[in-house]
Amino acid sequence: MMRKRMIYLLSIAVLVVIGVFAWNKTTRAGYESAEYKIIESDGNFEIREYPDLMLVATTTQIDAQGRDGSFMKLFRYISGANESDQKISMTTPVFMENDKADSEVQMGFVMPKEVAVEGVPSPTGPDVDVRKRAGGRFAVLRFSGRLNAKLAKESEAKLRAWMEAKGLTADDSPESSGVESAAYDPPFTPGPLRRNEVLIRLK
Repeated sequence: MMRKRMIYLLSIAVLVVIGVFAWNKTTRAGYESAEYKIIESDGNFEIREYPDLMLVATTTQIDAQGRDGSFMKLFRYISGANESDQKISMTTPVFMENDKADSEVQMGFVMPKEVAVEGVPSPTGPDVDVRKRAGGRFAVLRFSGRLNAKLAKESEAKLRAWMEAKGLTADDSPESSGVESAAYDPPFTPGPLRRNEVLIRLK
């Protein structure tokens, strides 16, 4: 009896995990995602070529994950807090660009391709601006978990070690965006099912 109960509970747990995983993949697939071309793939490591992207951005801390109000500032913008009162579709990923000077990051929503072509409306809310993320070649590591400063740093170290082994050089010029993190999932997504990335621009 006890054995049957354990098997039953285990089966339910497996079905729940499969259901959450399938729902998460479907949810993620429902959003337009920033385009890129894969130049080389090595497990969870990739070299990608990105085009120029237009972002609406604000300042936050990576550990805050938008809980400091930064996410809502950007969400209000795509909900109509812009000079055109235009509702703009959510996209993936949310980019977080590390500021070389301190622990702050620029959190940015990628503008849909159609909006970028037609012209991105200026924000009407405070502490939000529109900027261009210059295209180029990036080394990328994909990983799961709840993204925070510690996990981002650990992932960056792994990516730099892979780059060194491959003979790749980071673009450390003042004009470079430095290190970026990217998050693809809603905040309520369980850590093991999350898709995160760390990106380093290459020379």
